[in-house]
Amino acid sequence: MPRHKLIASESDVSIEVDEGKDKESCVYYVEVEENCERGKIKQASRDGKRRRERNGETRRKASEKRTNEGESKKAEKKHEKGHRTARKAGEKHGKRQRRKNAGEEDAEDKSSKEKKNMKNEKNKTLKLEEEKEKDVRKKKRKHVKNEEDETNHEKTKQHLKEEKRRKKRKKPETTSESESKSESESASESESKNSPAVGVLGSLTPEELENLKEAVEERKKLITQLKGKPWPMRRKLVVLRESQEFVEKYEGALGKGKGRKLYAYKVMMMKKWMKFQRDFENFKTACIPWEMKIKEIESHFGSSVASYFIFLRWMYGINMILFGLTFGLVMVPEALMGKPYGSLPRKTVPREEEASAMNFAVLWDFGGYAKYSVLFYGYYNSQRAIGWLKFRMPLSYFLVGVGTVAYSYMVVIRTMARNANEEGGGDDTSFNFSWKTFTSWDYLIGNPETADNKFASITTSFKEAIVEEQESRKDDNIHLTRFLRVLANFLVLCCLAGSGYLIYFVVRRSQKFALEGLENYGWWERNEVNMVMSLLGMFCPMLFDVISTLENYHPRIALQWQLGRIFALFLGNLYTFIIALMDAIQLKRAEEEIVKKNMTIWQANLYNGTVPDNSTAPPLTVHPADVPRGPCWETMVGQEFVRLIISDTMTTYITLLIGDFMRAVLVRFLNNCWCWDLEYGFPSYSEFDVSGNVLGLIFNQGMIWMGAFYAPCLPALNLLRLHVSMYLQCWAVMCCNVPQERVFKASGSNNFYMAMLLVILFLSTLPAIYTIVSIPPSFDCGPFSGKPRMFDVIQETLETDFPAWFSKVFSYASNPGLVLPFLLLLVLAIYYLQSTSKTYKRVNMELKKKLQAQNEENKKKNKLAALKAASDLEQARKAGEQRRNSISDLGVNEENPESHVSSSHTSRPPASRGHTSSGHLPGHPQQPQKNSKKR
Repeated sequence: MPRHKLIASESDVSIEVDEGKDKESCVYYVEVEENCERGKIKQASRDGKRRRERNGETRRKASEKRTNEGESKKAEKKHEKGHRTARKAGEKHGKRQRRKNAGEEDAEDKSSKEKKNMKNEKNKTLKLEEEKEKDVRKKKRKHVKNEEDETNHEKTKQHLKEEKRRKKRKKPETTSESESKSESESASESESKNSPAVGVLGSLTPEELENLKEAVEERKKLITQLKGKPWPMRRKLVVLRESQEFVEKYEGALGKGKGRKLYAYKVMMMKKWMKFQRDFENFKTACIPWEMKIKEIESHFGSSVASYFIFLRWMYGINMILFGLTFGLVMVPEALMGKPYGSLPRKTVPREEEASAMNFAVLWDFGGYAKYSVLFYGYYNSQRAIGWLKFRMPLSYFLVGVGTVAYSYMVVIRTMARNANEEGGGDDTSFNFSWKTFTSWDYLIGNPETADNKFASITTSFKEAIVEEQESRKDDNIHLTRFLRVLANFLVLCCLAGSGYLIYFVVRRSQKFALEGLENYGWWERNEVNMVMSLLGMFCPMLFDVISTLENYHPRIALQWQLGRIFALFLGNLYTFIIALMDAIQLKRAEEEIVKKNMTIWQANLYNGTVPDNSTAPPLTVHPADVPRGPCWETMVGQEFVRLIISDTMTTYITLLIGDFMRAVLVRFLNNCWCWDLEYGFPSYSEFDVSGNVLGLIFNQGMIWMGAFYAPCLPALNLLRLHVSMYLQCWAVMCCNVPQERVFKASGSNNFYMAMLLVILFLSTLPAIYTIVSIPPSFDCGPFSGKPRMFDVIQETLETDFPAWFSKVFSYASNPGLVLPFLLLLVLAIYYLQSTSKTYKRVNMELKKKLQAQNEENKKKNKLAALKAASDLEQARKAGEQRRNSISDLGVNEENPESHVSSSHTSRPPASRGHTSSGHLPGHPQQPQKNSKKR
């Protein structure tokens, strides 16, 4: 054996790790000698010592913990004992106080309890009595409801039995009637099934609720499809009323609990919303100015007379915009921010005119203080900016004048385009009388006055349709009508030439009077031109109306010819008046040059000779009324237009009162005591002159466009005139006029009015543009005084208020080399669009004709098919009658052959089953019964 061995095993090696040496590793190498017992004893003694040390330490720690826990428990017990004693003392004190207060509270509680008990007993007795009464009432109601339900159930059973009997008796009806009856029967059956649910909806079973839903849906479908049913109107109204009542009664019972209430609330809100929409539409219609008046006139006098009042209302709206522009941007700023009256010579009445400045005759001619006010051009100052807002008065005046004309062009052209779109491809006259007969009345009318107006409107529409139909079928002598039309046009040309010469002569006389001085002449000489123009406008249309009877045109075409002739008359008169004004303007400019020279002499005489340049004398103050001034031709032009409009308005109103009202009064009260019938003879009631009134409106508006630049008050005067004319002429039409003998439909008249208005707008802007561009303004009046031309205010604004590059761009854009090609391009585009619109219109007319032809072919085919079916039915009926006659003859021959031989001509067929045959006279055989069933 070897002397030493290295052993590393768990049994032979012990490894000790102290508490302070956790991270140290100990490896014991033990030399084991041959005698191992000693090593084991030593190792066992070491292990025993270590175990004893560890046990002693654990015992010490446990004893320390026990002592600490005991001390803490003793302290807690002492603290709890103190709290318990304090609580007990407090509870004892509280009990003592409660016992003291208990006596007082017990006495109060006893008294209150006694009172409450008395009240409760009384309430209980009252409640018991009320409950008993309610029980009695409920029992009575239940008894009555049960009786009603039983009676309703019995009635429905009887009704169903009667309907079954009727079905058995009646023949089979047509398909449409059978469908309608099946719908009504199903609705009645559903009502009969649901009749017990009328009283108490909560007692319905689910099956009954489903049936009720189906019945409500069927009734709704019936209401929507009722218009297409081939029923008489009385039956439709009865079914509609019953269906609406049924739906309103049972529609809310389709839900359950909250759903039923929600559904009923939705239905109620939907009905209220529909009523609100209907009322709102009525409110919008009522808000349209004079809508009801125009409808009433249309119902009595036709659409031709109503078209005039519609046109007047449209003109009122246009003038409202023009008045807003001129009043808000020209007159009000000058009155509020400009220099006051008397501060400048142009704003002051001259000294020689102060004595008569407030006379009525002077103010009626718009002289005196009216001339030197914001109503006319000469009052406005040429100062570039006025007031604390630095308002550019000259620029605003020029832009408002241009903007009013541009706005008028835009509105007129847009209205013409809208009317052309509404007209479409013409009126559809197929089945015109049938449509008017069966669809004209409005069943929602509830007012007697409205019903009368509707009745008159339907009557007038029938008259219009009859005239249209008569004119379409009229066939006259062509050569005679051509000769009469040429003669009528020759007479009209003579009248126009005579009126033009008369106006030219009167204008020449007025210029002569002006040179000699109007102060030496009377009122007629001063207003001769205006009065002659007004009288020509009043009497020439009457002469044209007499001449138009020779032509025998359709009433609509005759109205257009009449409007064209009066248009030519007014246009000639207007341009003759403008030519006379141009001559007067040249005279005023010559006078202005003389005034300029006189002012230099006046200024020199004011200082008593020449004043040296280095003089330091204070300037002399002169009152503005004493300063000499020029004639101001712009104010003169504005005054002439204002006088012309005032005289035309007064002439219109006087002729209306005398020619219509007094004429109607004489006819009405002198008819019974006169030699002949005044109503149907001479003078009779007057008819409303549509053409004359329309042309009066158009030319009045043309004068407004022409003179508004020189008299800003013209839109306000025209607005007042139109407002008064609407009420006065509506009253005159309804009280003094009668409908025309030949009432016609004015389908395209409104667009014809707009075309004439567009022409007069173009012709009225030409003189205004000429004066603005070519004639220099006056030197001492108006917002453009001191400038060579009126439009120089634009160039001045561009140079002072805008950058230099902007003025260059504007000058290049306004170059004629660019403007003329642009205008040419616009003309080409307008021509192209007009040609394309014509082609589209022609294609639409061709398609319409094709559709009408196809419709006529379909009608013919349907008619042939119906005739063929009727002939087949007739042949079948005859064959059936022959068959029955042959069978009856064979049966009679078999039973009584001898009687058949003796009296064959008196035989008759046997009676049908279920019917008794009546007797007949000999020699007159009985006809076959109509109620016999076909085999």
